Amino acid sequence: MPDTLVRLAVGDFWDRVRRPAYAVILICAVGLGYLATPAEEAGWVVMQVGAYRGTYNSAYIGMVVALAGTVWLSLGGFYVVRNAISRDESTGVGRLLAATPLRTCTYLVAKFLSSVLVLSSMLGVLVVTAVVMQLARGESMTVNPVDLLSPFVVIALPLMVFTAAAALLFETIPLLRAGFGNVLWFFIWAFIAIGGQSPNAPLGGIGVHSVVQSLGAGMKAQGIDPAEVGEFSLGLTLVDKPLKTFDWHGFDLSPAFLLTRCALILIALALALLPTLWFPRFDPARTGSFANVGGGADRTPETPVAPAVVMQDEVTGKPSAGFTNLPRASVRFGNPMLRLLVGEVRILIQGIPLWWWAGVLLLTLVAQMVTPATGVSRFLLPLAWIWPVLVWSRLGTQRHESGVEAILGAYPSARIRVAAEWGAGFLLTAVAGIGPAVRMITGSDTLGLLHWFCGALFIPSFALVLGTLSRTHRLFQFAYLPLWYGTVNGIAPVDFMGAIRADDGSPAGMSPAFLIVSAAVMLGIVFLSSAARRATA
Repeated sequence: MPDTLVRLAVGDFWDRVRRPAYAVILICAVGLGYLATPAEEAGWVVMQVGAYRGTYNSAYIGMVVALAGTVWLSLGGFYVVRNAISRDESTGVGRLLAATPLRTCTYLVAKFLSSVLVLSSMLGVLVVTAVVMQLARGESMTVNPVDLLSPFVVIALPLMVFTAAAALLFETIPLLRAGFGNVLWFFIWAFIAIGGQSPNAPLGGIGVHSVVQSLGAGMKAQGIDPAEVGEFSLGLTLVDKPLKTFDWHGFDLSPAFLLTRCALILIALALALLPTLWFPRFDPARTGSFANVGGGADRTPETPVAPAVVMQDEVTGKPSAGFTNLPRASVRFGNPMLRLLVGEVRILIQGIPLWWWAGVLLLTLVAQMVTPATGVSRFLLPLAWIWPVLVWSRLGTQRHESGVEAILGAYPSARIRVAAEWGAGFLLTAVAGIGPAVRMITGSDTLGLLHWFCGALFIPSFALVLGTLSRTHRLFQFAYLPLWYGTVNGIAPVDFMGAIRADDGSPAGMSPAFLIVSAAVMLGIVFLSSAARRATA
């Protein structure tokens, strides 16, 4: 059994690291390492204590990059590793495993270990990035491996293990296997990332409180009172002038702190083994079909095979040698572009339940009661434009996931088809936000309406380009939710819908020109990508 477990875990690991999503997250991790260790003259900082930061030695750089990586990879890494089971299901490997004596427990542990290996390899890239940034900044040229690696081992790694277990658990619960699980994890991650910094967080949270105590002790040893210089901050923060520095050589790992880290790993292992109580391991004799139970947006169905049709000659009754007797479709007059748009709308909204449309209607009615009109953009518009996030994520992905991409490759003009798909996304965005738009019209909020229109252009373009390039729903869900969350929390630079207002009532977010140009560029990328794939098909 140990040999089988190792082979399954390592084989699955090598399969995952060859995927584009893994490379994207690695590139983002390298960029994160750069952002976490800005130059002295840079106008931002990721970790600070008031007006101070630590000297860029191995201990401080390791801690900053490890904490930033913990926050980033617990979100991005989750979306990378959460299709371990669904991939076996879609490729038919699950059916083969169901016919083997492999135990469910062994299978789940192998998938769990594979996910841990993937996330750990990302941490390894961050370690290399930290070393490079320490030498590049030049404040300390002595690399201490123990001081550098300790934060990654005791702070980042336990959170990666927990993330891997959560991804596996979500895949075995039918309700959480698809897009709803992706959205739910974002809010769980936000709670962990923010609440985990509290001194009262269970199991030490993400380990920030122990770091803060150690930084404070280091500052006091150098005659700096932490209570007077300001509060600890973890996150991208703009600064007006360079921060002062102090020497910090790492923190002592107390037995209590190490015990909480071990407890977190044990909890993660328990979560990974919990699905053995219900997971059927693709055995149809136990549940009929696990694929049908779970369903969901992350599944890539096999290409359906149409039944063979044998045509017969009308006179002789023998099989026909050609296709001259095939039934002909009736000629339909009218605008083909309009029919194509209607067809794309029907494809996009298929399967949406009535309660979803009832939610859109409720938001539309409530929006008319908001006073003043500018208030609707701050609260109801973000709510209206998070409602269709799972439907938007279908844009650009359904052809591949439904196995009809090769059939649509014969369509005379790929640009017209892509334009119709984008138009369907735009109409859905407009319908979802129609309530706030009507209230802006009745309230003479012209600037708000302009930003609403630009946002309605931006969202389907963003969804379509990410879906076309990645061929999966998860990338848009992963990228859109932070933008929306930042907008809701008043971060103006990421506001794409005009929700945040300046003192004079005008929108303070992205400019309409930027949104229009961004939408045009993203559509151009989609057109070029579709043409390139068609040329190479």
